[in-house]
Amino acid sequence: MANDRRRPDARPLVVDLQQLRFAVTAADIGSFRQAADALRLRQSQMSRCIRQLEQSIGVVVFERSSGGVKPTPGGREFLRTARIVLEQVDSLVANAKTAKRGESGRLAIGFCTSLSTGNLRETLLDFKVHFPHIELVTVERSRARLTTALRNGALDILVVTGATPLLESQTLPLWSERILVALPEDHPLTTRDVVLWTDLRNQTVLLSQYDPGSELEDVLISKLSLPGDRPQIERHDVSRGIIKSLISMRLGISLVMESDIGASFAGLVYRELHEGIRPSCLSFSAHWRGDNENPALHGFLKLLAERYPSAISGD
Repeated sequence: MANDRRRPDARPLVVDLQQLRFAVTAADIGSFRQAADALRLRQSQMSRCIRQLEQSIGVVVFERSSGGVKPTPGGREFLRTARIVLEQVDSLVANAKTAKRGESGRLAIGFCTSLSTGNLRETLLDFKVHFPHIELVTVERSRARLTTALRNGALDILVVTGATPLLESQTLPLWSERILVALPEDHPLTTRDVVLWTDLRNQTVLLSQYDPGSELEDVLISKLSLPGDRPQIERHDVSRGIIKSLISMRLGISLVMESDIGASFAGLVYRELHEGIRPSCLSFSAHWRGDNENPALHGFLKLLAERYPSAISGD
């Protein structure tokens, strides 16, 4: 049996946070009476609480005199630690309040588009202005991997092309982006202000196997439905940046989203793709789990509602 060295009547040490605040205030002011006035207490209550504190810890914290109070050597060490404890408690309470209001915490956003320019970039910048204390985590993956991460809770929200709900997620339609064709700077199509889908016949179109490459290929096939009208499509297991390198090497052309042109690349020219007189676009939407109670997520959704009211209302 373990030897318990505690006295039979020993009780656990109990120190009240209020007692710590009283002691620190008295030490800062140098007087029980003036400290009590500052805290809107009776001096007798202040003196009694500090006396109970000293009895609990077994240390005389203050030397009392007619001129006021000052910490004893042991009291100075105790008060130093007490200040650290109070600062940590105050920080804990403040963080809990801001987290409840969605002003702090963590938000993980998944996407498969570019952040070089466009609506997503501006939305994230706006979010950081409104919620500077929220840790913003961005993840770029394939749609399948993003959907898995949303399902298991690793991500709070996805911003991807299309409006089809993912799993049982909540869906919010957002903005649309123009589809552009990326060309080598000396390509014949660069002489045109806009390029028609039918102009892509007999071209070699390079597409990344990563999103939104598959969506862009679907649009291309829908616009040029007859196999004889379609260009040669090459799918590469590389990033969008490598695709641009291949274009600059004059190995073909490619389709990109409007947000992808912010990252400058030497030797490339972009033109709008039109069907008739109208530019071709892809829509974006946000997806999140309905049971996600992260306050930071609700703050982000509120910001989306303010930035894109027409998309949300269906106008």
